[in-house]
Amino acid sequence: MKHKLQLATWNRKEHFLFFKQMEEPFFGVTTTVDCTKAYEKAKAIGVSFFTYYLHKTLVAVNTIACFRYRILNDEIYVFDRIDASATILREDGTFGFSQIEYAANIEQFAANTKKEIARIQTTTGLFTREFADNLIHFSALPWINFTSFSHARSFTWPDSCPKITVGKMRDENGKKTMALSVHVHHGLMDGYHVGEFLATFQSEMDA
Repeated sequence: MKHKLQLATWNRKEHFLFFKQMEEPFFGVTTTVDCTKAYEKAKAIGVSFFTYYLHKTLVAVNTIACFRYRILNDEIYVFDRIDASATILREDGTFGFSQIEYAANIEQFAANTKKEIARIQTTTGLFTREFADNLIHFSALPWINFTSFSHARSFTWPDSCPKITVGKMRDENGKKTMALSVHVHHGLMDGYHVGEFLATFQSEMDA
């Protein structure tokens, strides 16, 4: 479900109108997150680390209101729930775009993730189903400890979907960390809101 945001009374109306006219309205940041406790918790409850941090990503996304905003036909809509379109690697080295339904309960989310990963393995190509608008774009690059990140984008394609990427987990003296990149539409949010997301995500990973 979604509802239309009333632009006339929104305190960011001027910001939205300014940034939405740009050829590249997205901005991005890359940071490092501590995943020591999260990795141990994932092992303890028997879910993959990928599933665990994707779930915590969606918890944070669904907590921060502007991460649920999407621009559809030049109107801003607020979705009640955001799911994940994660890139899923196949045995032949290709990947497909998934659609994993968010669930607050980690066991249910793990079941959703496992089912969708299995489905992707039976398909070919990028687009394996009809996709909804209530998504984030999510990628994991467990082979690369990156310090910056950019995305392939068509500037003529209307897009307001946040793009979140994680890198290789590193272990130094018992502390596990990984890179995290967040790219968002500046018409919908600012650095302050990305900071809120990162703080919420780290808190969830530490819980």
